[in-house]
Amino acid sequence: MANDSATGSRTAANDQGRTAAAISGSPAHGRIEAIDLARGVAVCLMILSHGVNGLLEFDDFADWGMVPLHAITKFASSLFIMVFGIALAVAFVPKTGTTDWPRRRNRLLWRGLVVLFWYKALTVVEMYAQHDREAILGTLLYRNFPSYVEILGFYAISLLWIPWLLPIWARTPAPLRWASPALLALASWWLLENFDFWGVPQLQAILVEHPDYYTWGQLSRGPLVLLGMLIGGVLLRCHASTRARLALAGTLALVAVGLLVAFRVQAGAGLDDQLQAIARNAGKHPPELMFMLFSMGGAFGLLALSIAGGGWLARVLRPVTVIGSDALMAFVFHIVVIFVLFRDALGYLHDVSYGFALTLSLGLVLATAAWIWLLRKVQRRS
Repeated sequence: MANDSATGSRTAANDQGRTAAAISGSPAHGRIEAIDLARGVAVCLMILSHGVNGLLEFDDFADWGMVPLHAITKFASSLFIMVFGIALAVAFVPKTGTTDWPRRRNRLLWRGLVVLFWYKALTVVEMYAQHDREAILGTLLYRNFPSYVEILGFYAISLLWIPWLLPIWARTPAPLRWASPALLALASWWLLENFDFWGVPQLQAILVEHPDYYTWGQLSRGPLVLLGMLIGGVLLRCHASTRARLALAGTLALVAVGLLVAFRVQAGAGLDDQLQAIARNAGKHPPELMFMLFSMGGAFGLLALSIAGGGWLARVLRPVTVIGSDALMAFVFHIVVIFVLFRDALGYLHDVSYGFALTLSLGLVLATAAWIWLLRKVQRRS
């Protein structure tokens, strides 16, 4: 009976692998490499931002580095969250009506707990050298929030409730699905403006964000997840056709141009000042119109490029794709290096030039890719 069970498991795994390979057009990997590439681009931009910001104050940045470099890194958050939605639509939504769905749902829930663990562990890593025990404990208990690792808090909570939403999403009529990002954005805005969340600012921060806390709101950033799920649904259907994939990429590129043109028009004569403010995170939490026009415009453009390039571009930019194949471990690695090695062990905090901090950050991107490659190699051998 044990042998029969093992044989059945291998057969099911092989069937799933063939299905995934057919979807991705990549029999060797069984996944859509364009998704890994887009996710990797987001993480690389995040590493560049964190690497320099983790060592220097904004006032210590070189003028030539603020714009365009640190403005461009603001594409990362919107791209990362949209790719999260794309991955859900590609890998999980099609399985919601199968007998295997409870197992897959539980796998997502378990992933949420794993991310929650790393969120709390990296909160300590971020804070241990600069804050006392009471401040760290308060942050671990949600009385406050970290900054560099808070994005993991968003994903951890999302993975504990979104799996229950996916079967509903799969059965929702298409017009309502396509309207859902705008509807959720309106609901989030209304709550932010009209509801006091029972006088608990931390709850507001978790759901729709709060100006006193550096958080990613479940509802305020939820429209990006839903946008990603819509894009992922289309990508799943058209990925095997080069013409259809390029048509999707072209559509996303047009959306990117539209958003960036709207940003330019709104900025008017103050374009440089607006870009400087965005580079310094103005309008990021809670999300404001100008920041989101710029961030989403860049995110759509990078996503269009990743989808258009497909497997070919993913192979050309292999280190970036490798980082995107295990974004959680890439995130863990770069935070530990910045806060333990660079800031604490080597004493680089506020004691290096901008050029040196940027060089370290670029090197950290390559080191992160090497770390993920090594982890994958060890996992394959074991």
